[in-house]
Amino acid sequence: MAITERDTPSIDGIPLVAREVRAPRKPEYATLAEERRHRKVALAAALRIFGRLGFGEGVAGHITARDPEFTDHFWVNPFGRSFRHMRVSDLILVNHEGEVVVGDQPVNTAAFVLHSAIHQARPDVVGAAHAHSLHGKAWASLGRPLDPITQDSCIFYEDHVVVAEQGGAVVWEVEAGREFASKFTSGKAAIHQNHGLFTVGTTVEAAAFWFITMERSCQAQLLAEAAGTPKLIPHEMAAYTARLTGFPEAGWFQAQPLFQEILASDPELVE
Repeated sequence: MAITERDTPSIDGIPLVAREVRAPRKPEYATLAEERRHRKVALAAALRIFGRLGFGEGVAGHITARDPEFTDHFWVNPFGRSFRHMRVSDLILVNHEGEVVVGDQPVNTAAFVLHSAIHQARPDVVGAAHAHSLHGKAWASLGRPLDPITQDSCIFYEDHVVVAEQGGAVVWEVEAGREFASKFTSGKAAIHQNHGLFTVGTTVEAAAFWFITMERSCQAQLLAEAAGTPKLIPHEMAAYTARLTGFPEAGWFQAQPLFQEILASDPELVE
């Protein structure tokens, strides 16, 4: 006897049949203007997320987004503007000479020095993030890489560096920024000794998520070491987990819930 649609189990009239589903993917853009708009919205949203998470400390901290058309320019938060209130219209465009070419607010010299050096040295970097977050600062004072002690910390396994040069000093000179960049030629993150965390990504969203989860991984290791001696995840398992969770699209995807929340709660950020 043939099975009819009437015989198929259902919930609220929806038949329980296998369906083709696809995970969300990074959007594609028809024009450079559309891509620029997306990067600027993502940048303003990332800054608000950082503010909500308590990563602001005075005027310190900056996130940048490479312009998709003028690739030797980047969008950045203006000096002295609160993360928590950032709007797309507040963002300024800066060239690699540190000149503001769009906007009427000043750029943080440290942001220009560090970010321009990274953007110049690494064409793969679209987004870059740095802030004086509490646990990142504390861990950076140790001058050690993160250990693979949790699934989340494996995101950075063999994919981050410790940079001792210029650590603790305000990175104010162009040559200091270039020296920092020369030690951070690959990988998604740098622990700048006595300073804090610096993360990069092929999207603004990924760079922001790498920073957030690295900050929390620093917190987890500080807590674990305060309680005892953490057990390390074996190399094979850590490397396997890194491959599954640490690739660029994974960073973009992991960031989506945070960006959905901030865009829903703070819709004015797109102005």
